[in-house]
Amino acid sequence: MKQYPAEPFRIKSVEMMKMLSKAEREEKIKEAGYNTFLLKSEDVYIDLLTDSGTSAMSDKQWAGMQLGDEAYAGSKNFYHLEKTVQDVYGFKYIIPTHQGRGAENLLSKIKIKQDDVIPGNMYFTTTRYHQEANGGIFKDVIIDAAHEPSAQHDFKGNIDLEKLEAVILEAKPENVPYVSLAVTVNMAGGQPVSMANIKAVYELAKRYKIDVYMDATRCVENAYFIKSREAAYQHHSIEAILKEMFTYADGCTMSGKKDCLVNIGGFLATNDEAVFNQAKELVVVFEGMPSYGGMAGRDMEAMAIGIKEAVQYPYIHHRISQVQYLADRLLAANVPIVQPAGGHAVFLDARAFCPHLSQDELPAQALAAAIYVESGVRAMERGIVSAGRDKDTNEHHYPKLELVRLTIPRRVYTYSHLDVVADGVIHLYNHAQDIKGLKFVYEPQMLRFFNARFAPLP
Repeated sequence: MKQYPAEPFRIKSVEMMKMLSKAEREEKIKEAGYNTFLLKSEDVYIDLLTDSGTSAMSDKQWAGMQLGDEAYAGSKNFYHLEKTVQDVYGFKYIIPTHQGRGAENLLSKIKIKQDDVIPGNMYFTTTRYHQEANGGIFKDVIIDAAHEPSAQHDFKGNIDLEKLEAVILEAKPENVPYVSLAVTVNMAGGQPVSMANIKAVYELAKRYKIDVYMDATRCVENAYFIKSREAAYQHHSIEAILKEMFTYADGCTMSGKKDCLVNIGGFLATNDEAVFNQAKELVVVFEGMPSYGGMAGRDMEAMAIGIKEAVQYPYIHHRISQVQYLADRLLAANVPIVQPAGGHAVFLDARAFCPHLSQDELPAQALAAAIYVESGVRAMERGIVSAGRDKDTNEHHYPKLELVRLTIPRRVYTYSHLDVVADGVIHLYNHAQDIKGLKFVYEPQMLRFFNARFAPLP
């Protein structure tokens, strides 16, 4: 029997949860327009909507919160965070932001001009929005296997070097401001990028004098997969792997709400002094002073401590093992998921789960709503609704992946909670024909998955 590591922590504080009846859940999802984002937290039993800002902080982080220096400029907590980023990630300069999308906004405004082309290993919703809002054109250059849920590949987040070079040559290097390299790739199922590929991408980009900026939101998870799947790194520490990863980048955007183990905050890091100087000017307009950038001093202190805690092997080993445990439970019942399991979530293949629904019937959105009704578990759609519309034609983007994300918060739930999730999903899979498709009744123009409302099809 496969063994999974026990929690490498003791529980000091608990939050009581409640389970509504199925009839109550049916009413709540209807009130929410069949959009799990619009459910009230108090009406959710196990919340797997996101791992963003949902981590449980440690005793040391809570203690650090009491050391918050809330000075408007020059907070000592900023200098602690700056030094920690320099020591652990290796970048020279850091600009704090309220969260990752604040960093995406700064980077896009600084680097992108009208009609620039930004190659990347699959889009992420807010990243692509900021790139397009600043006149850019996103081009997906991820390997083909990433678009196949059942394809077995250790590093499905890898960039296809031939695709990347073709995009660069077609656009001309001067029109490619940077390569956008996500580690890991959320929309592909939390899939990692190998160190070999990271290095090769950087070398190819530099051949054409193009920068590489990483989405480092889940970089610790990526480092774990490199350690466990690339033979040359099996004896390296997570911190050593991270440090090498970032030598192959000119900077990164970071949502601290994931691998930095805090509930709010992010930053833009760079080795480019010119980018840093421009970011110091823009951050004042959009976020705050360069030494707090939308974060309270206490949150910067908690982030600095969280960065150090996240690279400890027992923590990240348990974190990834929880994801694998849920994946193994579902695979044993033949539930279709993205394989191999990624770092932060198990992604259900909604096309295979609900083969009776066409993509225009929004199968992933319908499945996420049905999971809540069945089990009180909140999940997230990652398919046609999240993909949005083409900004020129206004037609739906039709992604090959139509997924529901069961996202596991860090240090929050136990294996027993994951058994509840697995049991509910398995029961629903055995009655999948009962799931009805959905239609839009309210569709926002931008990032529609957050606030859209739906109704069941007859």
